[in-house]
Amino acid sequence: MNALKCALVLLIMLLNMLWSGIVAAQPQTAPRVLLVLSGYGQPEQQAPGYEFDEFAKAYLVLNAHGIAVDVASPQGGKVEADQFDPDTPFNQQVLNDPGISAQLANTLAIADLKPESYQGIYIIGGKGAMFDLPKDLALQQLIAAIYQQDGVVAAVCHGPAALVNVQLADGSYLVAGKAVNGFTNQEERLFGKKWLSKFEFMLEDKLIERGGRFQASPMMLSHVVADQRLITGQNPASTVPVTMALVAALGVTPVALPAYKDDLTLAQVAAFLAGDTQALPSMSAAPEQYQLELAGAYGFYYLQAANTDLARQQALALMQLGQSTINHASLDLAIAKTQLQLGDKTSAKATLAEIVRKDPNATAAQDLLNTL
Repeated sequence: MNALKCALVLLIMLLNMLWSGIVAAQPQTAPRVLLVLSGYGQPEQQAPGYEFDEFAKAYLVLNAHGIAVDVASPQGGKVEADQFDPDTPFNQQVLNDPGISAQLANTLAIADLKPESYQGIYIIGGKGAMFDLPKDLALQQLIAAIYQQDGVVAAVCHGPAALVNVQLADGSYLVAGKAVNGFTNQEERLFGKKWLSKFEFMLEDKLIERGGRFQASPMMLSHVVADQRLITGQNPASTVPVTMALVAALGVTPVALPAYKDDLTLAQVAAFLAGDTQALPSMSAAPEQYQLELAGAYGFYYLQAANTDLARQQALALMQLGQSTINHASLDLAIAKTQLQLGDKTSAKATLAEIVRKDPNATAAQDLLNTL
């Protein structure tokens, strides 16, 4: 009888051990992240809104990792995005998802949310974020509470505007003493001219004023900073890496995802500017994998900030890479002027002559050609 009793005890112990192992092996509840969008936007761009490209990429990356997503704005309800291309594959994928479309049509109101419901909060950019998010006290309190309960705070592009007034329990600013970034002053002056005069502050300046250690990469190239559960990204090109950093910070193992053409293109541009001599030939050899027009447009804007011959040469190479795809007289004229600046009169004359050949009424090109 004692032997039977001992056997039963051992069996129960074994079953308990097996059951404990099964329970331990069960996946934990998926992390839940709150995506925050500006509610400032108005139809027909009467007021700037949130950046749909950033939202779409962030949502798709989080969804691919099994992370639950809620979408909120200061006032709740429907929110307006800035102008975007609905035919871009990642935007199309989101627009075709009835679940996320329903969330966008009826965002949650920030003031109604409880911080304990979320392991992370992620503020999406867009010019609208500069207007309503820094002033929203409920959002400031929610960000601080999530951070102080060991949650992760992420923001991209103009999204860090939501962080500039966030104070922790000890009265310090969330960004104080931390490495941080966001849309730079240079990017703002090149790409934000329409609304710049209406901003109450420049994002880069305000983050520095609040004690942030601001970091940045060349304009519109990806730059991500992670410091003490605070993750910030410089611009739209930073969206995917910011989201992947958020995934990792939530304790979820990041998985490799196909890269989007615009991100691949800007990564090659970054490599080229860093000295990789094969970056542009690689794009030229496989144009279907990249957006050569984006590289050309990047060169056009890079030229505006160029103050050395090396920078002008780099801008010229990028513009020429996208020249045939863009096929626009303004770009062609910028190429000719840059060739002249670099002392290549022969190439400049050929470029100007081609502009005039295609359009005999191109007076600016003809006038410049007449001076050579």
